Amino acid sequence: MEYRRLGRSGLQLSVLSFGSWVSFHKQIDDSMADELMGLAYDRGINFFDNAETYALGESEKMMGRVLKNKNWDRSSYILSSKVFFGWRGKDNKPNQTGLSRKHIVEACHEALGRLKADYLDLYFCHRPDTTVPIEEVVWTMHNLVVQGKILYWGTSMWSGAEIMEAHRVANQFGLIAPVMEQPQYNMFERNKVELDYLPVYQNVGLGTTIWSPLAAGFLTGKYLGGFPEGSRLGIEGFEWLKDRWMQEDKIAKLKQLDVLSRELGISMAELAIAWTIRNPNVTTAILGATRTSQLEENLKSLDVLPLLTPEIMGRIDEILGNKPVLNLL
Repeated sequence: MEYRRLGRSGLQLSVLSFGSWVSFHKQIDDSMADELMGLAYDRGINFFDNAETYALGESEKMMGRVLKNKNWDRSSYILSSKVFFGWRGKDNKPNQTGLSRKHIVEACHEALGRLKADYLDLYFCHRPDTTVPIEEVVWTMHNLVVQGKILYWGTSMWSGAEIMEAHRVANQFGLIAPVMEQPQYNMFERNKVELDYLPVYQNVGLGTTIWSPLAAGFLTGKYLGGFPEGSRLGIEGFEWLKDRWMQEDKIAKLKQLDVLSRELGISMAELAIAWTIRNPNVTTAILGATRTSQLEENLKSLDVLPLLTPEIMGRIDEILGNKPVLNLL
């Protein structure tokens, strides 16, 4: 397994990591979660991603049970959570969502309880909160680091300008700044990672923990023939994923990518994940799986990297037709 530094921090993350979004509690039980996390860990994955809102807290509880059962050396793996949406869903009351000091602190304590952990390695602000002063957010995250409850903090789905504003505040008051961002990045979702964050990489550094490198499974090609039973695009409550990806122009491009992957002798999933981690600004790509065979296939993407020559990357860009262009005017 390859490892990369998290931005300009000293922390090293496996270039492929494992997450629980959608799958934990909704698609798999404790037994399969235990099997998948065990396989991931044995293959060198050291980062396990979660969030308060995933399955309304049940995802963190499941991961916490697995980790307690595994009894791995705590220093051998990296554990994360995210704060913003709350875990009570429609029952959320004021102050149980967002990035107020109250919710950030209480959500951190709740996540630690569900995960059965003494501290979080990574703690993300799951979305920006325009109703809360950025000074309050930075100060709160700084204090959690000082207290030893989290080791690093970062953002998810923030703009480059919002991340730089957090750095400005941290610099002004001598506080600990965010070091990582968790954006969506895949062949059809490129602007943030390839364009918007360029000033952040260059000026203050930024680690990226990519979610949905397979576009919720769309980039595996499995939906070209319909919706397999139990697949996430067919789960109730996730219809928005189907609407986002099952579009005629994307399907047409996916078919061309599928032909290319066959020429290379690899699966579409391997091609898509390898394409994502080939970007040097990607620290890690988070994998999700419901079966060991899926995870095994996705892990093979590391072996595909040498196949992605400049010529092949050029062919992919030609098929996609969506490469971001920096406008210097």
